[in-house]
Amino acid sequence: MQLARLREVPWEALRPDVALPAIGRTLTGSPAEREVDRALRSHRGLSREERAAVVESIFGVALWRRRLAWQAGGSDIPRTLLACLLRDLAGLPEPRALALCGLDPAPPQRPAPVRLADRWSLPDWLEQILLGQLGSEVDRFCAAISVPGPVCLRANRLLCTRDELARELASQGLETHPAPRAADALYVISKRPNLFALDAWRRGWFEPQDEGSQLLGALATGATVLDLCAGAGGKSLLLAARGAKVFAHDPDAGRLARLRTRAARARAEIAIVNVPEPSDTVLVDAPCSELGALRRGPDARWRIQPQDFPALERLQRDLLETAVRYARKRLVYATCTLRREENEDVALDFEERAPGWRRVPPEDCATADGFFRCLPHLHGTDGFFAAIWERA
Repeated sequence: MQLARLREVPWEALRPDVALPAIGRTLTGSPAEREVDRALRSHRGLSREERAAVVESIFGVALWRRRLAWQAGGSDIPRTLLACLLRDLAGLPEPRALALCGLDPAPPQRPAPVRLADRWSLPDWLEQILLGQLGSEVDRFCAAISVPGPVCLRANRLLCTRDELARELASQGLETHPAPRAADALYVISKRPNLFALDAWRRGWFEPQDEGSQLLGALATGATVLDLCAGAGGKSLLLAARGAKVFAHDPDAGRLARLRTRAARARAEIAIVNVPEPSDTVLVDAPCSELGALRRGPDARWRIQPQDFPALERLQRDLLETAVRYARKRLVYATCTLRREENEDVALDFEERAPGWRRVPPEDCATADGFFRCLPHLHGTDGFFAAIWERA
C-alpha cells in the first residue's frame, strides 16, 4: 500500500521547476510541509493534477530519501532522487521518468535493498530502536508509518453526538465511519477534505484528533483533572467534553493561547492556570521523542535529534515528581513514543520512588505488564504509551 499510492499520482502533470527547489531545501533541513505550502502559495495557478504531483514529489523524496539514494548508487542530487522516486517506487518506465525530471544519463538500476534502514528509509539510530523494540513486527510498523495517517475527528459531546456529527458531515458531502475503539471518533473517508471550511467546524462540533490520542485522554478519569502539559489542549478539550472540571497548565504561553481559542469555539469550560491545581487526576502528557507519530510528517524521522533523548528522560521523571504532589486519586503518564527509556523505564522508576501508588491496567490496548500501548500497525492509530496509577 505504501508504494501503491505512488502509482496513483498524476505524474505526467509534474512541474519539476516547482518541485525541485522545494525538494532541495527539504533535503537540507527545511520541513517538507513548510516547503509544500511555500511551493503552492508561490504557484497559485497550478492545476489540480499539477498540485498533486508537486505535493507527492516533495513528500515522496522527503520520506524515501535514504532508499532513493541507495537506488541511485549514493547520489543525493534532488533531480536524481526524484527520478528514482518515479522509476523505482512509482513504477514509471525509465525513459518517461528521466524525461519528466530532465535527467540524463539514467541512475543505475538496482534491486530493492535488503537492509531495514535502506528498505524503509530510516536513519541508523531509528533502525536500531525499531529492531530492539518491535522485533518481528518491525516491517509492519515501518509500512504503517510510510503512508499518511487517516483523518480522525472527535465529536464534541458538549454540542452533538457522534451520530449527529456523522449525519451533519454527510449532508455537507463528507463521508465518515465510526472508529472501532474511541467512543467519539469518526474516520473521514472522503479524500482531501477541507475540514476548516465546514459549518460543523465553525459551530465547534468537532476537533481533529487521532483515535489513539482520544483513547489516551479518556484514561484520565475523575471529576477534576489537571492536564499538566496541556499544550494546545486536545486532551483538555476531550476531558471537558466528558464532564470533567479541567485545569490546563503548560509553560508555553503560546500554546495556551491557542487552547483558549479552541475552548471558546467548543464552548468548553477550561481553567487555564499558571500554578498547578490539586485534582482528582493528573495527566502528564509528557514531551517526548514523538516516534509514535512518524506517519504525521514524512520527514519527521530526519529532523528528530537523538542527542536530545537523555534530556527528555530527565524531564519526564521531573514531571512525574511534580505531578504526584497534585494527584489526589489517579495519575496518568503518557507519551507518543516507542522508546522504552521514555516509557516503561520512567514508569518503573516512578513506582520505585512512590510505593503508595499501584498500577492499574487499561480496559483497552493493554500490554502484558499492565501498561497502555497502541500502535499504527496494530490499532490503526498513532503510537501512544501510558501508565495509570491509583493511590493504594
